[in-house]
Amino acid sequence: MANTQTLIAKVYSAFNQRDIDGALALMSEDVSWPKASEGGRVVGKEEIRAYWSRQWKEFDPHVDPIEVIDRGEGKIDVRVHQLVKSLGGDVLSDSEVWHAYTTENGLIERMDLEANAEQSPSSAFSHH
Repeated sequence: MANTQTLIAKVYSAFNQRDIDGALALMSEDVSWPKASEGGRVVGKEEIRAYWSRQWKEFDPHVDPIEVIDRGEGKIDVRVHQLVKSLGGDVLSDSEVWHAYTTENGLIERMDLEANAEQSPSSAFSHH
């Protein structure tokens, strides 16, 4: 469980500090990631880099893990506090959501949003 907690803490910290390389270092080469602000998914580190770079030019998201549940066999559920602001500082969304991770060999293979949230952009990002 300690490794799980450390992995989750590191990836959210890197995201919140806009340390793309630090976050990507915790992921497999063919990681699959949801595009919360656009809908759909990206696969691979460079696609995540491009997606986050676009996102951070439009929004200022900050995501903090509140609860980490290690389900075993590489499955991790994380309840997070997600605060999304406009670049001008206006709060667009302040909510708790669930993120589900699949890991293998200590690296993130896949991240999923709570059920049915991936097909279209998250409401957190719909106010721009």
